[in-house]
Amino acid sequence: MPNQRITKRTVDRLQASFGEFTVWDSALTGFGVRVRPTGAKSYVVVYRAGAGRGAPVRRFTIAAASKITPERARARAKAILGAVAHGLDPADQKATERGTPTVTELADRFMAEHVRAKRKTGTAEFYRDILDRIVKPALGTTKADKLTRLQVRRLHSSLSDTPFQANRVLAVVGSMYTFAGSVGIVPEGTNPGRAIDKFKEDSRERFLTGEELERLGAAIREAETAGIPWTVDETKAFAKHVAKAKRFTRIAPSAAAALRLLLLTGCRLREILHLRWEHVDFERGCLFLPDSKSGRKTVILNAPSLAILNELEHVGPYVVPGDNPEKPRHDLKRPWIAVTRRAELIGVRLHDLRHTYASFGAGFGLGLPIIGKLLGHAHSATTARYAHLDNDPLRHASEAIASRIAAALDRKPEASHPPAPKTQIAGRTKGESRTTSGCLRY
Repeated sequence: MPNQRITKRTVDRLQASFGEFTVWDSALTGFGVRVRPTGAKSYVVVYRAGAGRGAPVRRFTIAAASKITPERARARAKAILGAVAHGLDPADQKATERGTPTVTELADRFMAEHVRAKRKTGTAEFYRDILDRIVKPALGTTKADKLTRLQVRRLHSSLSDTPFQANRVLAVVGSMYTFAGSVGIVPEGTNPGRAIDKFKEDSRERFLTGEELERLGAAIREAETAGIPWTVDETKAFAKHVAKAKRFTRIAPSAAAALRLLLLTGCRLREILHLRWEHVDFERGCLFLPDSKSGRKTVILNAPSLAILNELEHVGPYVVPGDNPEKPRHDLKRPWIAVTRRAELIGVRLHDLRHTYASFGAGFGLGLPIIGKLLGHAHSATTARYAHLDNDPLRHASEAIASRIAAALDRKPEASHPPAPKTQIAGRTKGESRTTSGCLRY
């Protein structure tokens, strides 16, 4: 077809044929409308990528004719041809970008090649949750190399109600882009989450008091023996079908033992739930854990924890077995909810038992290095969170200061040295003396 000025009327009159054809614009060389046999129309621009007749011819698709006007398409074609005149190759650049993964594709590769291969199961699950539930829905369709700090900042700000989670999103995105840089998806050092101010996080540490521990112990004993009563809403239709005998919550002996062991050893939840009998050394009084958050770990067992382990029945390879004795118990959510409600400790987490163990040690002045070793901390900075509880040195200092002050307050003046009368002699009062330092002493 002869070249003609491309207008909306021209485009609308074009009809599909048996083969693909292009109508070129008479005003702008290289700009045209491509018509496919299906009837689909799109604006294109062709150019030579380089100088001379031997340079390859490139075709760049601007957009579908139904999405933009001919005027806007012509303006884009001019911009593309201008870039070519400056030595660029827009079609090759577009092909490269097409091969760049989206944030969703990058996240999947990051999980498969890095997180699951090099991180512990719990950490990998945490990363997967952050990526699948938050990052992918919000940013997933963006090309990985096009993700901006503004986009990440907006996502971070939208999570202001959950500051801990919002800050973890920044950490996961940063880790993901470190991986992307290492494999060449983006330039090394790229991190769209960098320099975004984090939310202030309130400490989530909770230490149980002695009185709260008494309530917790009573609730655990009740739950493993008679059972904790629960009230049925008689107005509900199902209430009449709930037998009276079933209106109690009982927990398995192994679950009760797990709760006590968490408190008496300061172990993490998975360290107890995944504990195998082969890791328990009764003779030496230790747990030899082949793997933990900080690697291989030895846990010193005290007399109460040894007594609990001695009383447990061996029904499989795990100390706290699940429904299938060959597998460990998955969690302690239901037993924990039952006993904390009964003990009126709503909001206390299982991990707070570990904090409580450490807080008692710090309060008794055992020293942070010892507490860190008992907890299996790899870095002393982790144990430093309990520094404000390590009051034994402060107590000694306070006692020393107070005893000096109290002694001075209670000391009576000596009668053998009455104060000299103050009479004026040679420019100074009698009884006044001058020290060697030049100061007056009365």
